[in-house]
Amino acid sequence: MRALARIVAEADGRGGTRLARLRGEPPLQLRHTPDGSAAATVHLIGSAAGPLGGDDLRIEIEVGEGAVLCVRSVAASIALPGRDGSPSRTTVTATVAAGGELRWLPEQLVAAAGCRHLASSTVELAAGARLLWREELICGRHAEQPGDATVSTSVDYDGAALLRQSLTVGPGTPGWDGPAVLGGARATGSLLTVDAAAPPAPPAVLGATAVRMPLTGAATLVSATAPDAHVLRGYLSTGERSPYGG
Repeated sequence: MRALARIVAEADGRGGTRLARLRGEPPLQLRHTPDGSAAATVHLIGSAAGPLGGDDLRIEIEVGEGAVLCVRSVAASIALPGRDGSPSRTTVTATVAAGGELRWLPEQLVAAAGCRHLASSTVELAAGARLLWREELICGRHAEQPGDATVSTSVDYDGAALLRQSLTVGPGTPGWDGPAVLGGARATGSLLTVDAAAPPAPPAVLGATAVRMPLTGAATLVSATAPDAHVLRGYLSTGERSPYGG
């Protein structure tokens, strides 16, 4: 299955944000869910199981100058194998204009046994744009070994590389659960915060398997591993509404 979802958020001229475009295709359905704030909140609703092997799912996001967009999902995404062994793919591309803000806070990606999944995200931030970007990967369902999954993230700020990271787990990658990678953890993720107007956050150990690291400019990355999704979310929940106010 091939599907495209597209979100375009613009400032409404009254201190809020309007959705100039909100378009989805099964299984990528979108719902505007206002929360009373100046941000426009959109929930991603999976109208079918998956992503399944062979699926090619794309999400395109555009945040205009002065607009604030928060994207969430109503449930975890479970990457499942297809009948013919074909890989599945989810691609997210986002652009944020100067003064705009994007909060990407979906639920977890679960790599179910037998899957072959690639999740790829590319974010381009103009100077003065703000970002809160969370990614979480769960290695298999309860009492299940994971399939093969790769999560890759690329973020640029003002035309320069800010973050490049990629993680591959599963039986096709030797050593993925060893001490050099996940160390036996079943869950892993990161929370990237970008705000040029904020004071830089110092490095910090947030728990036994979680750290906060400053990046170039006023950007901070929290990286963590955990035994399960609940513990992982605890490490990555800081600033979930917004570290910038609103």
